[in-house]
Amino acid sequence: MSLNRREALQAGLLSAAVLADEHSCAQLLAANETKQQTLRVIAYNVYECTGWPKERAQGKKATALGQMPTRFAQELALYEPDIINFSESPGESVTKAIAEQLKMHHVRFPSGGKWPGTLLSRYEITESQNVPLGFERPKELFTRHWGRAVIKLPTGDLVVHSAHLNPFPESDVRLQEIPAMLKTMAADQKAGRSMLIIGDLNHQPTPPEYPLWQKAGWIDTFKQVGKGDGLTFRSDTPDKLLDYILAFGPIAKQIVEARPLFEGAFRVNNADENSFALSDHLPQLAVFDLK
Repeated sequence: MSLNRREALQAGLLSAAVLADEHSCAQLLAANETKQQTLRVIAYNVYECTGWPKERAQGKKATALGQMPTRFAQELALYEPDIINFSESPGESVTKAIAEQLKMHHVRFPSGGKWPGTLLSRYEITESQNVPLGFERPKELFTRHWGRAVIKLPTGDLVVHSAHLNPFPESDVRLQEIPAMLKTMAADQKAGRSMLIIGDLNHQPTPPEYPLWQKAGWIDTFKQVGKGDGLTFRSDTPDKLLDYILAFGPIAKQIVEARPLFEGAFRVNNADENSFALSDHLPQLAVFDLK
C-alpha cells in the first residue's frame, strides 16, 4: 500500500514519537514492580495485529503506518500484565517490537499452519518446547499452535501451556488434541506444580470438550471468580467464550479476578462506522494473589 505525502509525514511523526511511547509503557510497567503481590495474565488472539474488521480504512492505515506494535503495547500496558499469550501472532518482528515496548521476555511457538503463538513474560522464561508430545506432531493435530514453557516467578516456577486449538465447528479434532495435551501434562500435575493453560481453545464452556479439562482438575479462572458470561468473540458484539486462562495446582487457589476486556481499543464502537478494534477477539484477563 503506497503512502501519500500526508501519510508519509504522519509516519515520520510516528517514528519520532515511538521513544516517548515506549517510555510511557515502561513507566506503567515499572509502577507494577512495587506491588508484586499479584500476577496479571492475559490471553489474547491478536488476529495477526492487523485490526478488525479487516476492511476498515482506519485499521488498514494504522497497519500501513506501522502503528500496530505501539497500539498493542500501549493498550496492554494499561492492565500492567505480567504474562501475555498471543494466538494468531503476526510476524516475529512485530511481536518482538511489542515485547520490547512492554519490557518483556518472549518466546515464539511455530505453527503447523500459519498461526504461530507467542508467550510474553516480565519474568524469565527458563524453558520452552513446541508441541511437547515427545514425538512428531500428527499433521492433522495442533495446526494452530501449542507450546510449553516454564516461567521463573518470585514465588517459584510456573508451567505455562500456550495453546490455540482447532477452529472447526465439529469437535472431532479438538477431542484428539485435548487428551494428547492432558497426557503430556500429567507428570507436572502429579508433581503438584503450579500450571496455566492460556489461549484460544476454540470451544465454549460446554460438552464435549469443556468437561475434559474439568475432569483433569483444571480450574476455569473466569468461571471461578468472574461475573456475567465472559464472552470473548467477536469484539463488536461478543456472543462466544473461546479464550481461557485455566489453572492447576497451588496457583488455582490464588485466583482473585477474571474478566474479558470489552473496553478501550479492544472493542469496536458499533455507533461509529469507522471504528476498528485491535483484534476480532477480546483479551481475557485473570489476576492471581501471590501472597
